[in-house]
Amino acid sequence: MTAAMTLKPGRKVSLLLVTLLVIAAVFLGTALTRRGAGYDPALLPEMAASPVTLSTGAKLYVQKYEVSVAEWNICHDQGACTLRLRNRSDQDAHVTPATGLSYVDVGEYLDWINDATGANFRLPTVGEWTEMAASVLPEKADPIFTDPSLTWASTYLTEGLTPRALKPRGSFSTSPEGIADLDGSVWEWTQECFSGASGDSDPARCPAFYVGGEHVAAMSYLIRDPARGGCAVGSPPAHLGMRLVTEKAVGEL
Repeated sequence: MTAAMTLKPGRKVSLLLVTLLVIAAVFLGTALTRRGAGYDPALLPEMAASPVTLSTGAKLYVQKYEVSVAEWNICHDQGACTLRLRNRSDQDAHVTPATGLSYVDVGEYLDWINDATGANFRLPTVGEWTEMAASVLPEKADPIFTDPSLTWASTYLTEGLTPRALKPRGSFSTSPEGIADLDGSVWEWTQECFSGASGDSDPARCPAFYVGGEHVAAMSYLIRDPARGGCAVGSPPAHLGMRLVTEKAVGEL
């Protein structure tokens, strides 16, 4: 009689239980590795009601509002974001956009939110930002300069349309897809490098990136306050913030 046949029923049940526990532990470990040990789906942001259908036919899922001060400070409190934000006593951190952010700061937040939620959020490209904001930005006369790197020069004819005061989320227009405040006073970082005369668009060596707002501008990746010489392009953005996008619906992440 073989050893397996001589095992008592109780011992067989114990071995089966141990096997199931090992399998469960493997799956749990895989999930934690993929999502990060601090996985918390409650940190997923509110997304717009509908995705943006781009000119390519692809769908882009966009955060309804810009990242708020309260959302940002969770990243700081968990040790992932260096910068801690403060807001005035008359402002609610949950509805006040997070501003004063450099491209480096934004990178820290992206790393954290993706690790904490298992998602694959990123910044939009300039083209994506322009398409998702087209329905709410005011129509303007054709610019004198059509080269994107010279957009700033044309803004001298059209600038000053947007109030520069920082207002609560939801204070400006909402796009048909349900994206709020694209025409507000916060310029949003994109992932697209401003290569300038060098022509080198490698993000790892990029000295400046485009931000989207009333007009597209190029900002040094280290600048948090565009009013202090950070913008080398005409009228500077009022505030620098961020909005998350992803190619997958949040429920499918």
